[in-house]
Amino acid sequence: MFNLDVLFSVSNIILFMAILTRLSGLFMSAPIFSTYPIPMQVKIWLAALIAFILFPIVQYNTTFAVPNSVPALTLILLKEFFIGFAMGYCANIIFVGIELGVNMFAIQMGLSADQALNPTSGGQSPVITQAYTYLACMLFIALGAHQWLFSAIYNSFKTLPVGYTFLFTPELVGHIVTVTGQMFSIGLSISLPIFGILFITDVLLGFTSKMMPQMNIFMVSLPLKIYLGLLLSLLFMRPMAEYITVLIERFMENIAIIF
Repeated sequence: MFNLDVLFSVSNIILFMAILTRLSGLFMSAPIFSTYPIPMQVKIWLAALIAFILFPIVQYNTTFAVPNSVPALTLILLKEFFIGFAMGYCANIIFVGIELGVNMFAIQMGLSADQALNPTSGGQSPVITQAYTYLACMLFIALGAHQWLFSAIYNSFKTLPVGYTFLFTPELVGHIVTVTGQMFSIGLSISLPIFGILFITDVLLGFTSKMMPQMNIFMVSLPLKIYLGLLLSLLFMRPMAEYITVLIERFMENIAIIF
């Protein structure tokens, strides 16, 4: 028979709270899970279910010492939340970089005013940005990257156990800063092919306006750039999907190394 006094002891309850807090941090920042259309109740119960599954494994492999004060408990929970949030944040950099890059050539296409609610980020973005974000979401799920995240957070309880042992080491902070900086390189890589062609188109239209001043280049350029941008988006969709696939795999490997 189960001894309820041992099962619901103070140490077990606090350990479960720490596991749930780390998972809550992951769910608040990780792609797919952090999207606002998912009801908060579903996120809470899913995090609680995973914490319930991980609890006996973590309890068996840890030497967790019960904090003797409320400030110490608060410090432990903040540390757990930061670890989970940092893992989800590093994975979400891919989607932020893709949105940044697509926004760049969407503005060049003349779609900056075409703003709609983006369910994946909760903000306003051009419709073409949402299309690429949905593409990244489908690739993320197809590659099983969400399972990699769960595997990484499971392994993090071995490398970064619950307790006072975690320190903000320069190596960890440096890795997170490096991953954050890659957001701009991802955005530039996504936008450069289409942005470059549209920029050359603008230059050619400028020369045309000088050679034929009587022609209303502004009225010609608006539909031309939109049509050309959409055509290029379709042509580059497959190479971009392959590039995003490589990005997701590389980032998941980096997260496993960092944590």
